Order: sequence, then C-alpha cells, then structure tokens
Amino acid sequence: MTLRIRISWPAGHTTATLEDTPTSAALARALPITSTARTWGEEVYFDTPVSVPREEGARQVVAPGTVAFWTEGDALALPYGPTPISRGDESRLASPCNLLGALDGDPRILATVRDGDPIRVERAEA
Repeated sequence: MTLRIRISWPAGHTTATLEDTPTSAALARALPITSTARTWGEEVYFDTPVSVPREEGARQVVAPGTVAFWTEGDALALPYGPTPISRGDESRLASPCNLLGALDGDPRILATVRDGDPIRVERAEA
C-alpha cells in the first residue's frame, strides 16, 4: 500500500508518495498534521505527534526530495539540498532517519518555506 500526502505552507505545496513502512503507517494514522516549519540549511523539518523507533535501513545521507522521519526529534525531515553538516552537495540529515518515500515533483519548491511558517500534512486526493 502506498500513501500519497500533500504538504502545504503559505507560499506553496507539494505532494509525496510514501512506501509501506511502519513509520509511514504511523504517520498515516496521525494525519492531518499541522505544525511549524523549521529550516536547517536546505532542509525543512517539523514536529509531528508520531513517535517511532529507528528502522533498519535508516540513512543519514539521502537524495534531495527524500521524505525522512527523524526519530530523535519525532519530526518529518524534507531535504532539498545541502545542510550545515553536508560534505559537498549531498543532503546530510542530522542523524540517520527512517526513509518513508519521496516528493513527487521538484524538491526545490521547499526553498519557498520560511522558518516559522505553518505547515500542514494531509492525505492527497488520489
């Protein structure tokens, strides 16, 4: 079962397709989520009401546009470019994160998210 989500903020929105993982299932049960966006280099992250353990296969360096779950902060992490700890152009998360899926479009749209913006995650229409 794949899940499509819509992520929206004042300046825009995007959708993502999530794989069938324990973390994705926990996130799906918590939707819709409204939170406050935080930025860290070229990454947007925000708190969720979901708390799950780190999964096997968690990674710290991911492709831009990866939808990741930061278990240490109970937060969704959406990298679209380098972070302050990246080496070169890689997207390096704060610590290994559970991989949920990927954004459907150009991840650079996340550059329009401002620190402190309200952000909402809900199921996308099929």
